[in-house]
Amino acid sequence: MFPTVIPHGRTARRLSWVHLPPLVRRAVEQRLGSPVVDAVSQDSGFTPGFASVLTCADGTRTFVKAASTKAQRVFADAYREEARKLAGLPAGVPAPRLLWTDDVADWFLLATEYVEARAPHRPWTAEDLAAASAMTVAIAETLTPAPGIALDSAVDDFASWPALWDRVAHPRRDELRALADRYAEVVAGDTLVHTDIRDDNILIGPDGSALLCDWNWPTVGAAWLDSVILLIGPRGDGLDVEAHIAAHPLLAGVPAEDVDVFLALVLGYFAASADQPVPATSPHLRAAQAWQRDVVDHWLAERRGWDR
Repeated sequence: MFPTVIPHGRTARRLSWVHLPPLVRRAVEQRLGSPVVDAVSQDSGFTPGFASVLTCADGTRTFVKAASTKAQRVFADAYREEARKLAGLPAGVPAPRLLWTDDVADWFLLATEYVEARAPHRPWTAEDLAAASAMTVAIAETLTPAPGIALDSAVDDFASWPALWDRVAHPRRDELRALADRYAEVVAGDTLVHTDIRDDNILIGPDGSALLCDWNWPTVGAAWLDSVILLIGPRGDGLDVEAHIAAHPLLAGVPAEDVDVFLALVLGYFAASADQPVPATSPHLRAAQAWQRDVVDHWLAERRGWDR
């Protein structure tokens, strides 16, 4: 188990409802059809955009995101891309449904249905992992072949990642770079893959089923990629993910070497990212990336039989 001081569920510095421009608040209330009487900021994640559950006077609740296209252009563009991809997901995908988008006074607005749910417990529990894992399997089944959303392939999206090893100090860098260089052999596929699957993007409902949020970075690749990415958090929290892999409907049949190649690719990304300066808009981002780096490093060393 890898200890961490990352404040799970409180990693984001977000705008609150009262800090949105009055014109934007009025536009949101017009779209919702009732005045907002309560706003609960969702403070997980690593972006500074507005993201709150809004409760209206008529009792309805809606999840709304907003970002300034001037002061927060990168995040406004990311929200716009998320909306585009949510709109293209077919029915049956376990994800909150897109309700509407709007452009108001240099702000981009995005609304999805409110879901009565919680984030997975941290440390991860076996029950929450089972729910999230069943979700990744359902997503892979529903999104194979990938729907007609304009997306790049995983081979193209990850093309620059092997070279990240040139920027990272590691006692086995040459071996890890050699593994990562083979990534195109294993990530190719025809499934829409989320690629950003972790506890702060997962919701678990009262019935134990899970939903996946924040569809900013999907790509088209191998059906099992999300199922491996999901395991980083549970592995770091002490769960036996190798036993999980052995019984997994997607992962059990994947060659162990293919999983190692993908882990070496992901490790290079986290290692290079963790070395970057801490952005003022996301004070916990680098710590979270460093934690995932350490987890994957230890996991891959164990799988390869390397001296840690």
